[in-house]
Amino acid sequence: MRPYTLLWCGLVSLVGASLRYGDIPPLKTSLLVFFIPILGWIAGLYLADYYDKGLDAIQKPHRPIPSGRISPREALIVGASYALIGLGLTFLLPLMNIALVFIAGILVLSYAKFTKAKGLLGNFNRGAMTVITYLFGVVSIDSNTTIPIAIWLLSAVFFFHDTNSNIIGAIRDVHGDKIGGYATTPVKYGIRRTLIISVLLSIIYLMLTAGITSFYPLIVYPTYFLLLFAIGIIILCIMYLILFTSIKTLTQKQSLHAHELFVAERIIFSTAFIVGIARLHLLSFTICIVSLALTLLSQHLLRERYELT
Repeated sequence: MRPYTLLWCGLVSLVGASLRYGDIPPLKTSLLVFFIPILGWIAGLYLADYYDKGLDAIQKPHRPIPSGRISPREALIVGASYALIGLGLTFLLPLMNIALVFIAGILVLSYAKFTKAKGLLGNFNRGAMTVITYLFGVVSIDSNTTIPIAIWLLSAVFFFHDTNSNIIGAIRDVHGDKIGGYATTPVKYGIRRTLIISVLLSIIYLMLTAGITSFYPLIVYPTYFLLLFAIGIIILCIMYLILFTSIKTLTQKQSLHAHELFVAERIIFSTAFIVGIARLHLLSFTICIVSLALTLLSQHLLRERYELT
């Protein structure tokens, strides 16, 4: 399941719903828009591991499928079960949410089976999946009013952000991907050019965020929003410092730890919007702190074992 990745997609969807609602939505809607994308994300992880079983047998034979602890058939059945549960729960939301579930499913299949090994095309595919997740939250608010243009514009922020995160995540697997024939962005362009692409994407999504939130009256509590936004930027700078200073001797472990910082940053980045608009400050900051704590703890306990041993 990679629990350290799960909360991000739920938070992105909750951000979309909260921006449309103008606050954290009612409990039922909040729970649905938070947990349905997580169920879909888990299903996508199972599907990706199914299609990556040959590559994992080369570079990560300790993983569940190549090690024999889980059969490919079991992975498909369990992944499909999570997808069906998520689809069933989506019927409790407006019709547009059901349509987005099927679009998300197509993008997940496309990424797992086709585009993951196609360089930037795969990264953009991942960014598009996150846009659909964000819009899933937006359309969950049954309103007769049109969706403000600022909310539409913010979808570009999440597109560039997750495209970037996916690029950084691929650096740790560059050697195994090259052997397995996966032409990921680091394999095609090298580490230095990949980092330059990543920095440009970071500048784009940070400038878009600053411009949209400054020009449009979305953020009710700018001090809280800017506090978390600034913390996220600091974490990004630390990540790039690690990667650029070690570029000639970069190890898989260093790359993994750098991406762990990005995983933490995206929790802070997404919850910055929630604390910036939620009237119940204790609730919004609790969502931020608990999400970050669970993500960091699960990374500490599980990620290095899953990726490297």
